[in-house]
Amino acid sequence: MKAVRFSRFGGPEVLEIVDFPDPHPGPGQVRIAVRAAGVNPSDWKKREGLMDGELPQTMGYEAAGVVDELGEDVADAVVGDRVFGFCAEGAAQAELAVLSSYAPVPRSLDFPGAAALPAAIETATRALDQLGVGSGSLLLINGASGSVGSAAVQLAVVRGARVIGTASPANHDYLRSLGAEPVAYGEGLAERVHALAPDGVGVALDVAGSGVLPELIELAGGAEHVITVADFGGAREHGVRFSSGDAGRAVHALSEIGELIDSGRFSLRVAQTFPLAEVAEAHRAGEQGRARGKLVLLVGGQDRPG
Repeated sequence: MKAVRFSRFGGPEVLEIVDFPDPHPGPGQVRIAVRAAGVNPSDWKKREGLMDGELPQTMGYEAAGVVDELGEDVADAVVGDRVFGFCAEGAAQAELAVLSSYAPVPRSLDFPGAAALPAAIETATRALDQLGVGSGSLLLINGASGSVGSAAVQLAVVRGARVIGTASPANHDYLRSLGAEPVAYGEGLAERVHALAPDGVGVALDVAGSGVLPELIELAGGAEHVITVADFGGAREHGVRFSSGDAGRAVHALSEIGELIDSGRFSLRVAQTFPLAEVAEAHRAGEQGRARGKLVLLVGGQDRPG
């Protein structure tokens, strides 16, 4: 099979498509013929050597496709099923991938739409769980218009929370459509939030990593009420919890999202798709930071939603 790999750290030009032996699923896993694979900021951090010093490395943690091989003790999937999920080996940007956590592709989604889901909904759900967001919560999300941020907005609204979200003015109407009250980021953020919530907020989630943790701490009444998924250094400096999957992933989000999508209560934008062979261009587009939605690689044929 063909897969994305890099053998040296650097810019997008180090990415290459190479031949690999076909992978096979272990117990509780399934193998899919990949139809689409998500692209994430962690991909270029990994490519630049900021996450793992080993070489060579494969790419991709989320994909959607058609099950073509079952591991032992798999009772919730059969060959031919359309599924999406996580590739724990980090090799989802390939013609074949082994998924360790997976769920059926929602009926109303195509493969690119399903491949865009896992990282965003898991990260958002994990953070909301850790913050204890539920009915009556007042949540501030810094960076609410990106993939993780918009997922967190919608999932918090479903839980019955009131959500205030920071974004550029161009994205304020989008946030309103998701159920959030938008405010502009930048200098004066605290005053703008206080105009909407005079007593501050209950909890705050930093998705953007834009250096605003002190303001979030003030608004939420203490560092213990703030979580960041994007500012590791700031978290250590200010005593804020940095949420990562190392302490356990919220994989229950995969099986829960289908009903929300099919009922129209959740959506995630796919900004642009690229053939697998153009993975370097996908990285360049992502690093420019202008994509309004998720970037997705296309692999193989694209079946219509079931």
